[in-house]
Amino acid sequence: MLRKLYDWTMDLASSPRASWALGIVSFVESSIFPIPPDTLLIPMVVANRRKAIFYAVLCTVTSVLGGLLGYYIGSALFDQIAKPILDFYGYGAKFDDFAEWFNVRGAWIVFIAGITPFPYKVITIASGATGLGLPVFLVASILARGLRFGIVTALLYFWGQPVREFIEKRLGLVFSVFVILLLGGFVIAKFVF
Repeated sequence: MLRKLYDWTMDLASSPRASWALGIVSFVESSIFPIPPDTLLIPMVVANRRKAIFYAVLCTVTSVLGGLLGYYIGSALFDQIAKPILDFYGYGAKFDDFAEWFNVRGAWIVFIAGITPFPYKVITIASGATGLGLPVFLVASILARGLRFGIVTALLYFWGQPVREFIEKRLGLVFSVFVILLLGGFVIAKFVF
């Protein structure tokens, strides 16, 4: 089954719909979707190296736009839903302390989360909920997401075929490592926040 999913992804990566799919996945991953865009970006760059820079820019732009949606969700829904619940249980002041701490370190938190396997959506929503300055959020997001997708794309551009062969020979191992990193990011998010 894993081989069929891999083959389907590779077929999608070389189809005319690939760019649309990548943009949509990158957008929703930044605010609500659990699967990172790398699952499409990697096979797309390997399948069509000539469009590598386009794919990196597309991923970056749509990810930052999706991050703005996450920021909005954090700011709009926090006041309507989460804040009354925190106040009811007496945690409103503790959240204010957390928000102050987050905003002092916000640029670094957004940047680090944007380049690591840490779930970026957690940071986009937290940035809106804590009232992190929008310019700080945008600059950190653009730099982090651009760096992350740029590095992935550059590595694949220069060493794509050996990477593809490694993935195809060790598909189970690569998938297992990917799942561990993804779950590890959620576990970190749970204990950090």
